[in-house]
Amino acid sequence: MRFERSHARRTAFVAVASSFALLATACGGGDDGSSGSGGSSAAALEGRGPITLASGKDTSGNLQNQLNAWNASHPNEKVELKELPEDANAQRQQMIQNAQAQSDAFSVLSMDVVWTSEFAANQWVTQIPEDKVPDLGKLIPATVETAKYRDKLYGVPVTSDGGLLYYRKDLLTKAGIAEAPKTWDEMLAACQKVAALPEAKGMSCYSGQFEKYEGLTVNFAEAVNSAGGVIVDKDGKPNVNTPEAKAGLEELVNGFKTGAIPKAAITYKEEESRRAFQEGKLLFLRNWPYVYAKAEATDGSSKVAGKFAVAPLPGKTGPGVSSLGGHDYAISSFAKNKATALDFINFMASEERQKANIEKTSQAPSWASLYDDPALTKQFPYLAPLKASILGAQPRPRVVKYGDVTAAIQAAAYDTLKPGSTVTPDKALADLQTKLETLITN
Repeated sequence: MRFERSHARRTAFVAVASSFALLATACGGGDDGSSGSGGSSAAALEGRGPITLASGKDTSGNLQNQLNAWNASHPNEKVELKELPEDANAQRQQMIQNAQAQSDAFSVLSMDVVWTSEFAANQWVTQIPEDKVPDLGKLIPATVETAKYRDKLYGVPVTSDGGLLYYRKDLLTKAGIAEAPKTWDEMLAACQKVAALPEAKGMSCYSGQFEKYEGLTVNFAEAVNSAGGVIVDKDGKPNVNTPEAKAGLEELVNGFKTGAIPKAAITYKEEESRRAFQEGKLLFLRNWPYVYAKAEATDGSSKVAGKFAVAPLPGKTGPGVSSLGGHDYAISSFAKNKATALDFINFMASEERQKANIEKTSQAPSWASLYDDPALTKQFPYLAPLKASILGAQPRPRVVKYGDVTAAIQAAAYDTLKPGSTVTPDKALADLQTKLETLITN
């Protein structure tokens, strides 16, 4: 296992992070809420006929099956998938460009949960009356809040997400470790024990997602939150230049310095890190629920099928804090056939559709009852830790200028973690605090 044992007692690096969800931004224009002439009035939910769904690349392979179920019973109101890139930055940028052009090419937008404030403030998505979403009260409350801006609903949660710790249970058991680690120190200690096993030769200890994109914002936020810090406080003010935030960032810095986090992880997004775990290169992996079904595949694509388990993310003194992920479906302000779009969103958010989706993909549902469904919990043992992860999750900053804010977070974290960096956590956090103060105003 590639890390220096002489550093075993250094502050353990953080098993953080998260995405998914995934978003990031190269485009922050129009964040003052003044742009966009397409009204977001809820009264405009009219029109029936064909619609489109703009969504990121379907790595699950099941989205078209869900759309086929709708199309089979709605021959005159079919939905066409407009598949966007896998990278969330590119997804967001294309959606913004479509809105700024006031194009009706996208009817329904599959939006990362942190985009709501930006899209609603700019009138790029249409307000949805809550009484038009009959199952809203049956969804996990925290997921519903992600779809609101100024207490008004602008989307419906179709999937949720919480960060999970995937680990090689077979190797921990062989090393005499009975339980998954609850803290960073315990995780690092487990890596030291497993490193002595012949089977661990060539393995690295841990990885999350550290490429300069939305996943890095998630991982940074989880590190900070899991150490007791915040990026933005309860009053909506930046407060990231603190000892707690520094402790979280230092866990990541130390992970890279000692080799506990492999150097290659600086290029990892969700899929790169998933493949590294499935190929047997990692003992621990922070990733989203969708990884479970892929890692358990018995078609030869996964070397760890039947060998791993899932636990909550570890933190500084106990279980860590996940970033809240997931996707909300919203209606473009410039779409035709908005009545059909709303019916389609309710269809996709239904218990039946969410259950069908989790059975095929292991993606986290927003429907609360599915986490306690006996058949599902037997098929997917990760549902219990996932429910705990989501209930205890913290949202990334819910701000109108989210694109600029996440870009600032990514730059600060990446410049500190990248190979050969001389940027200290103290400087990175001080500079980030200053930058956020210019971007976030109340």
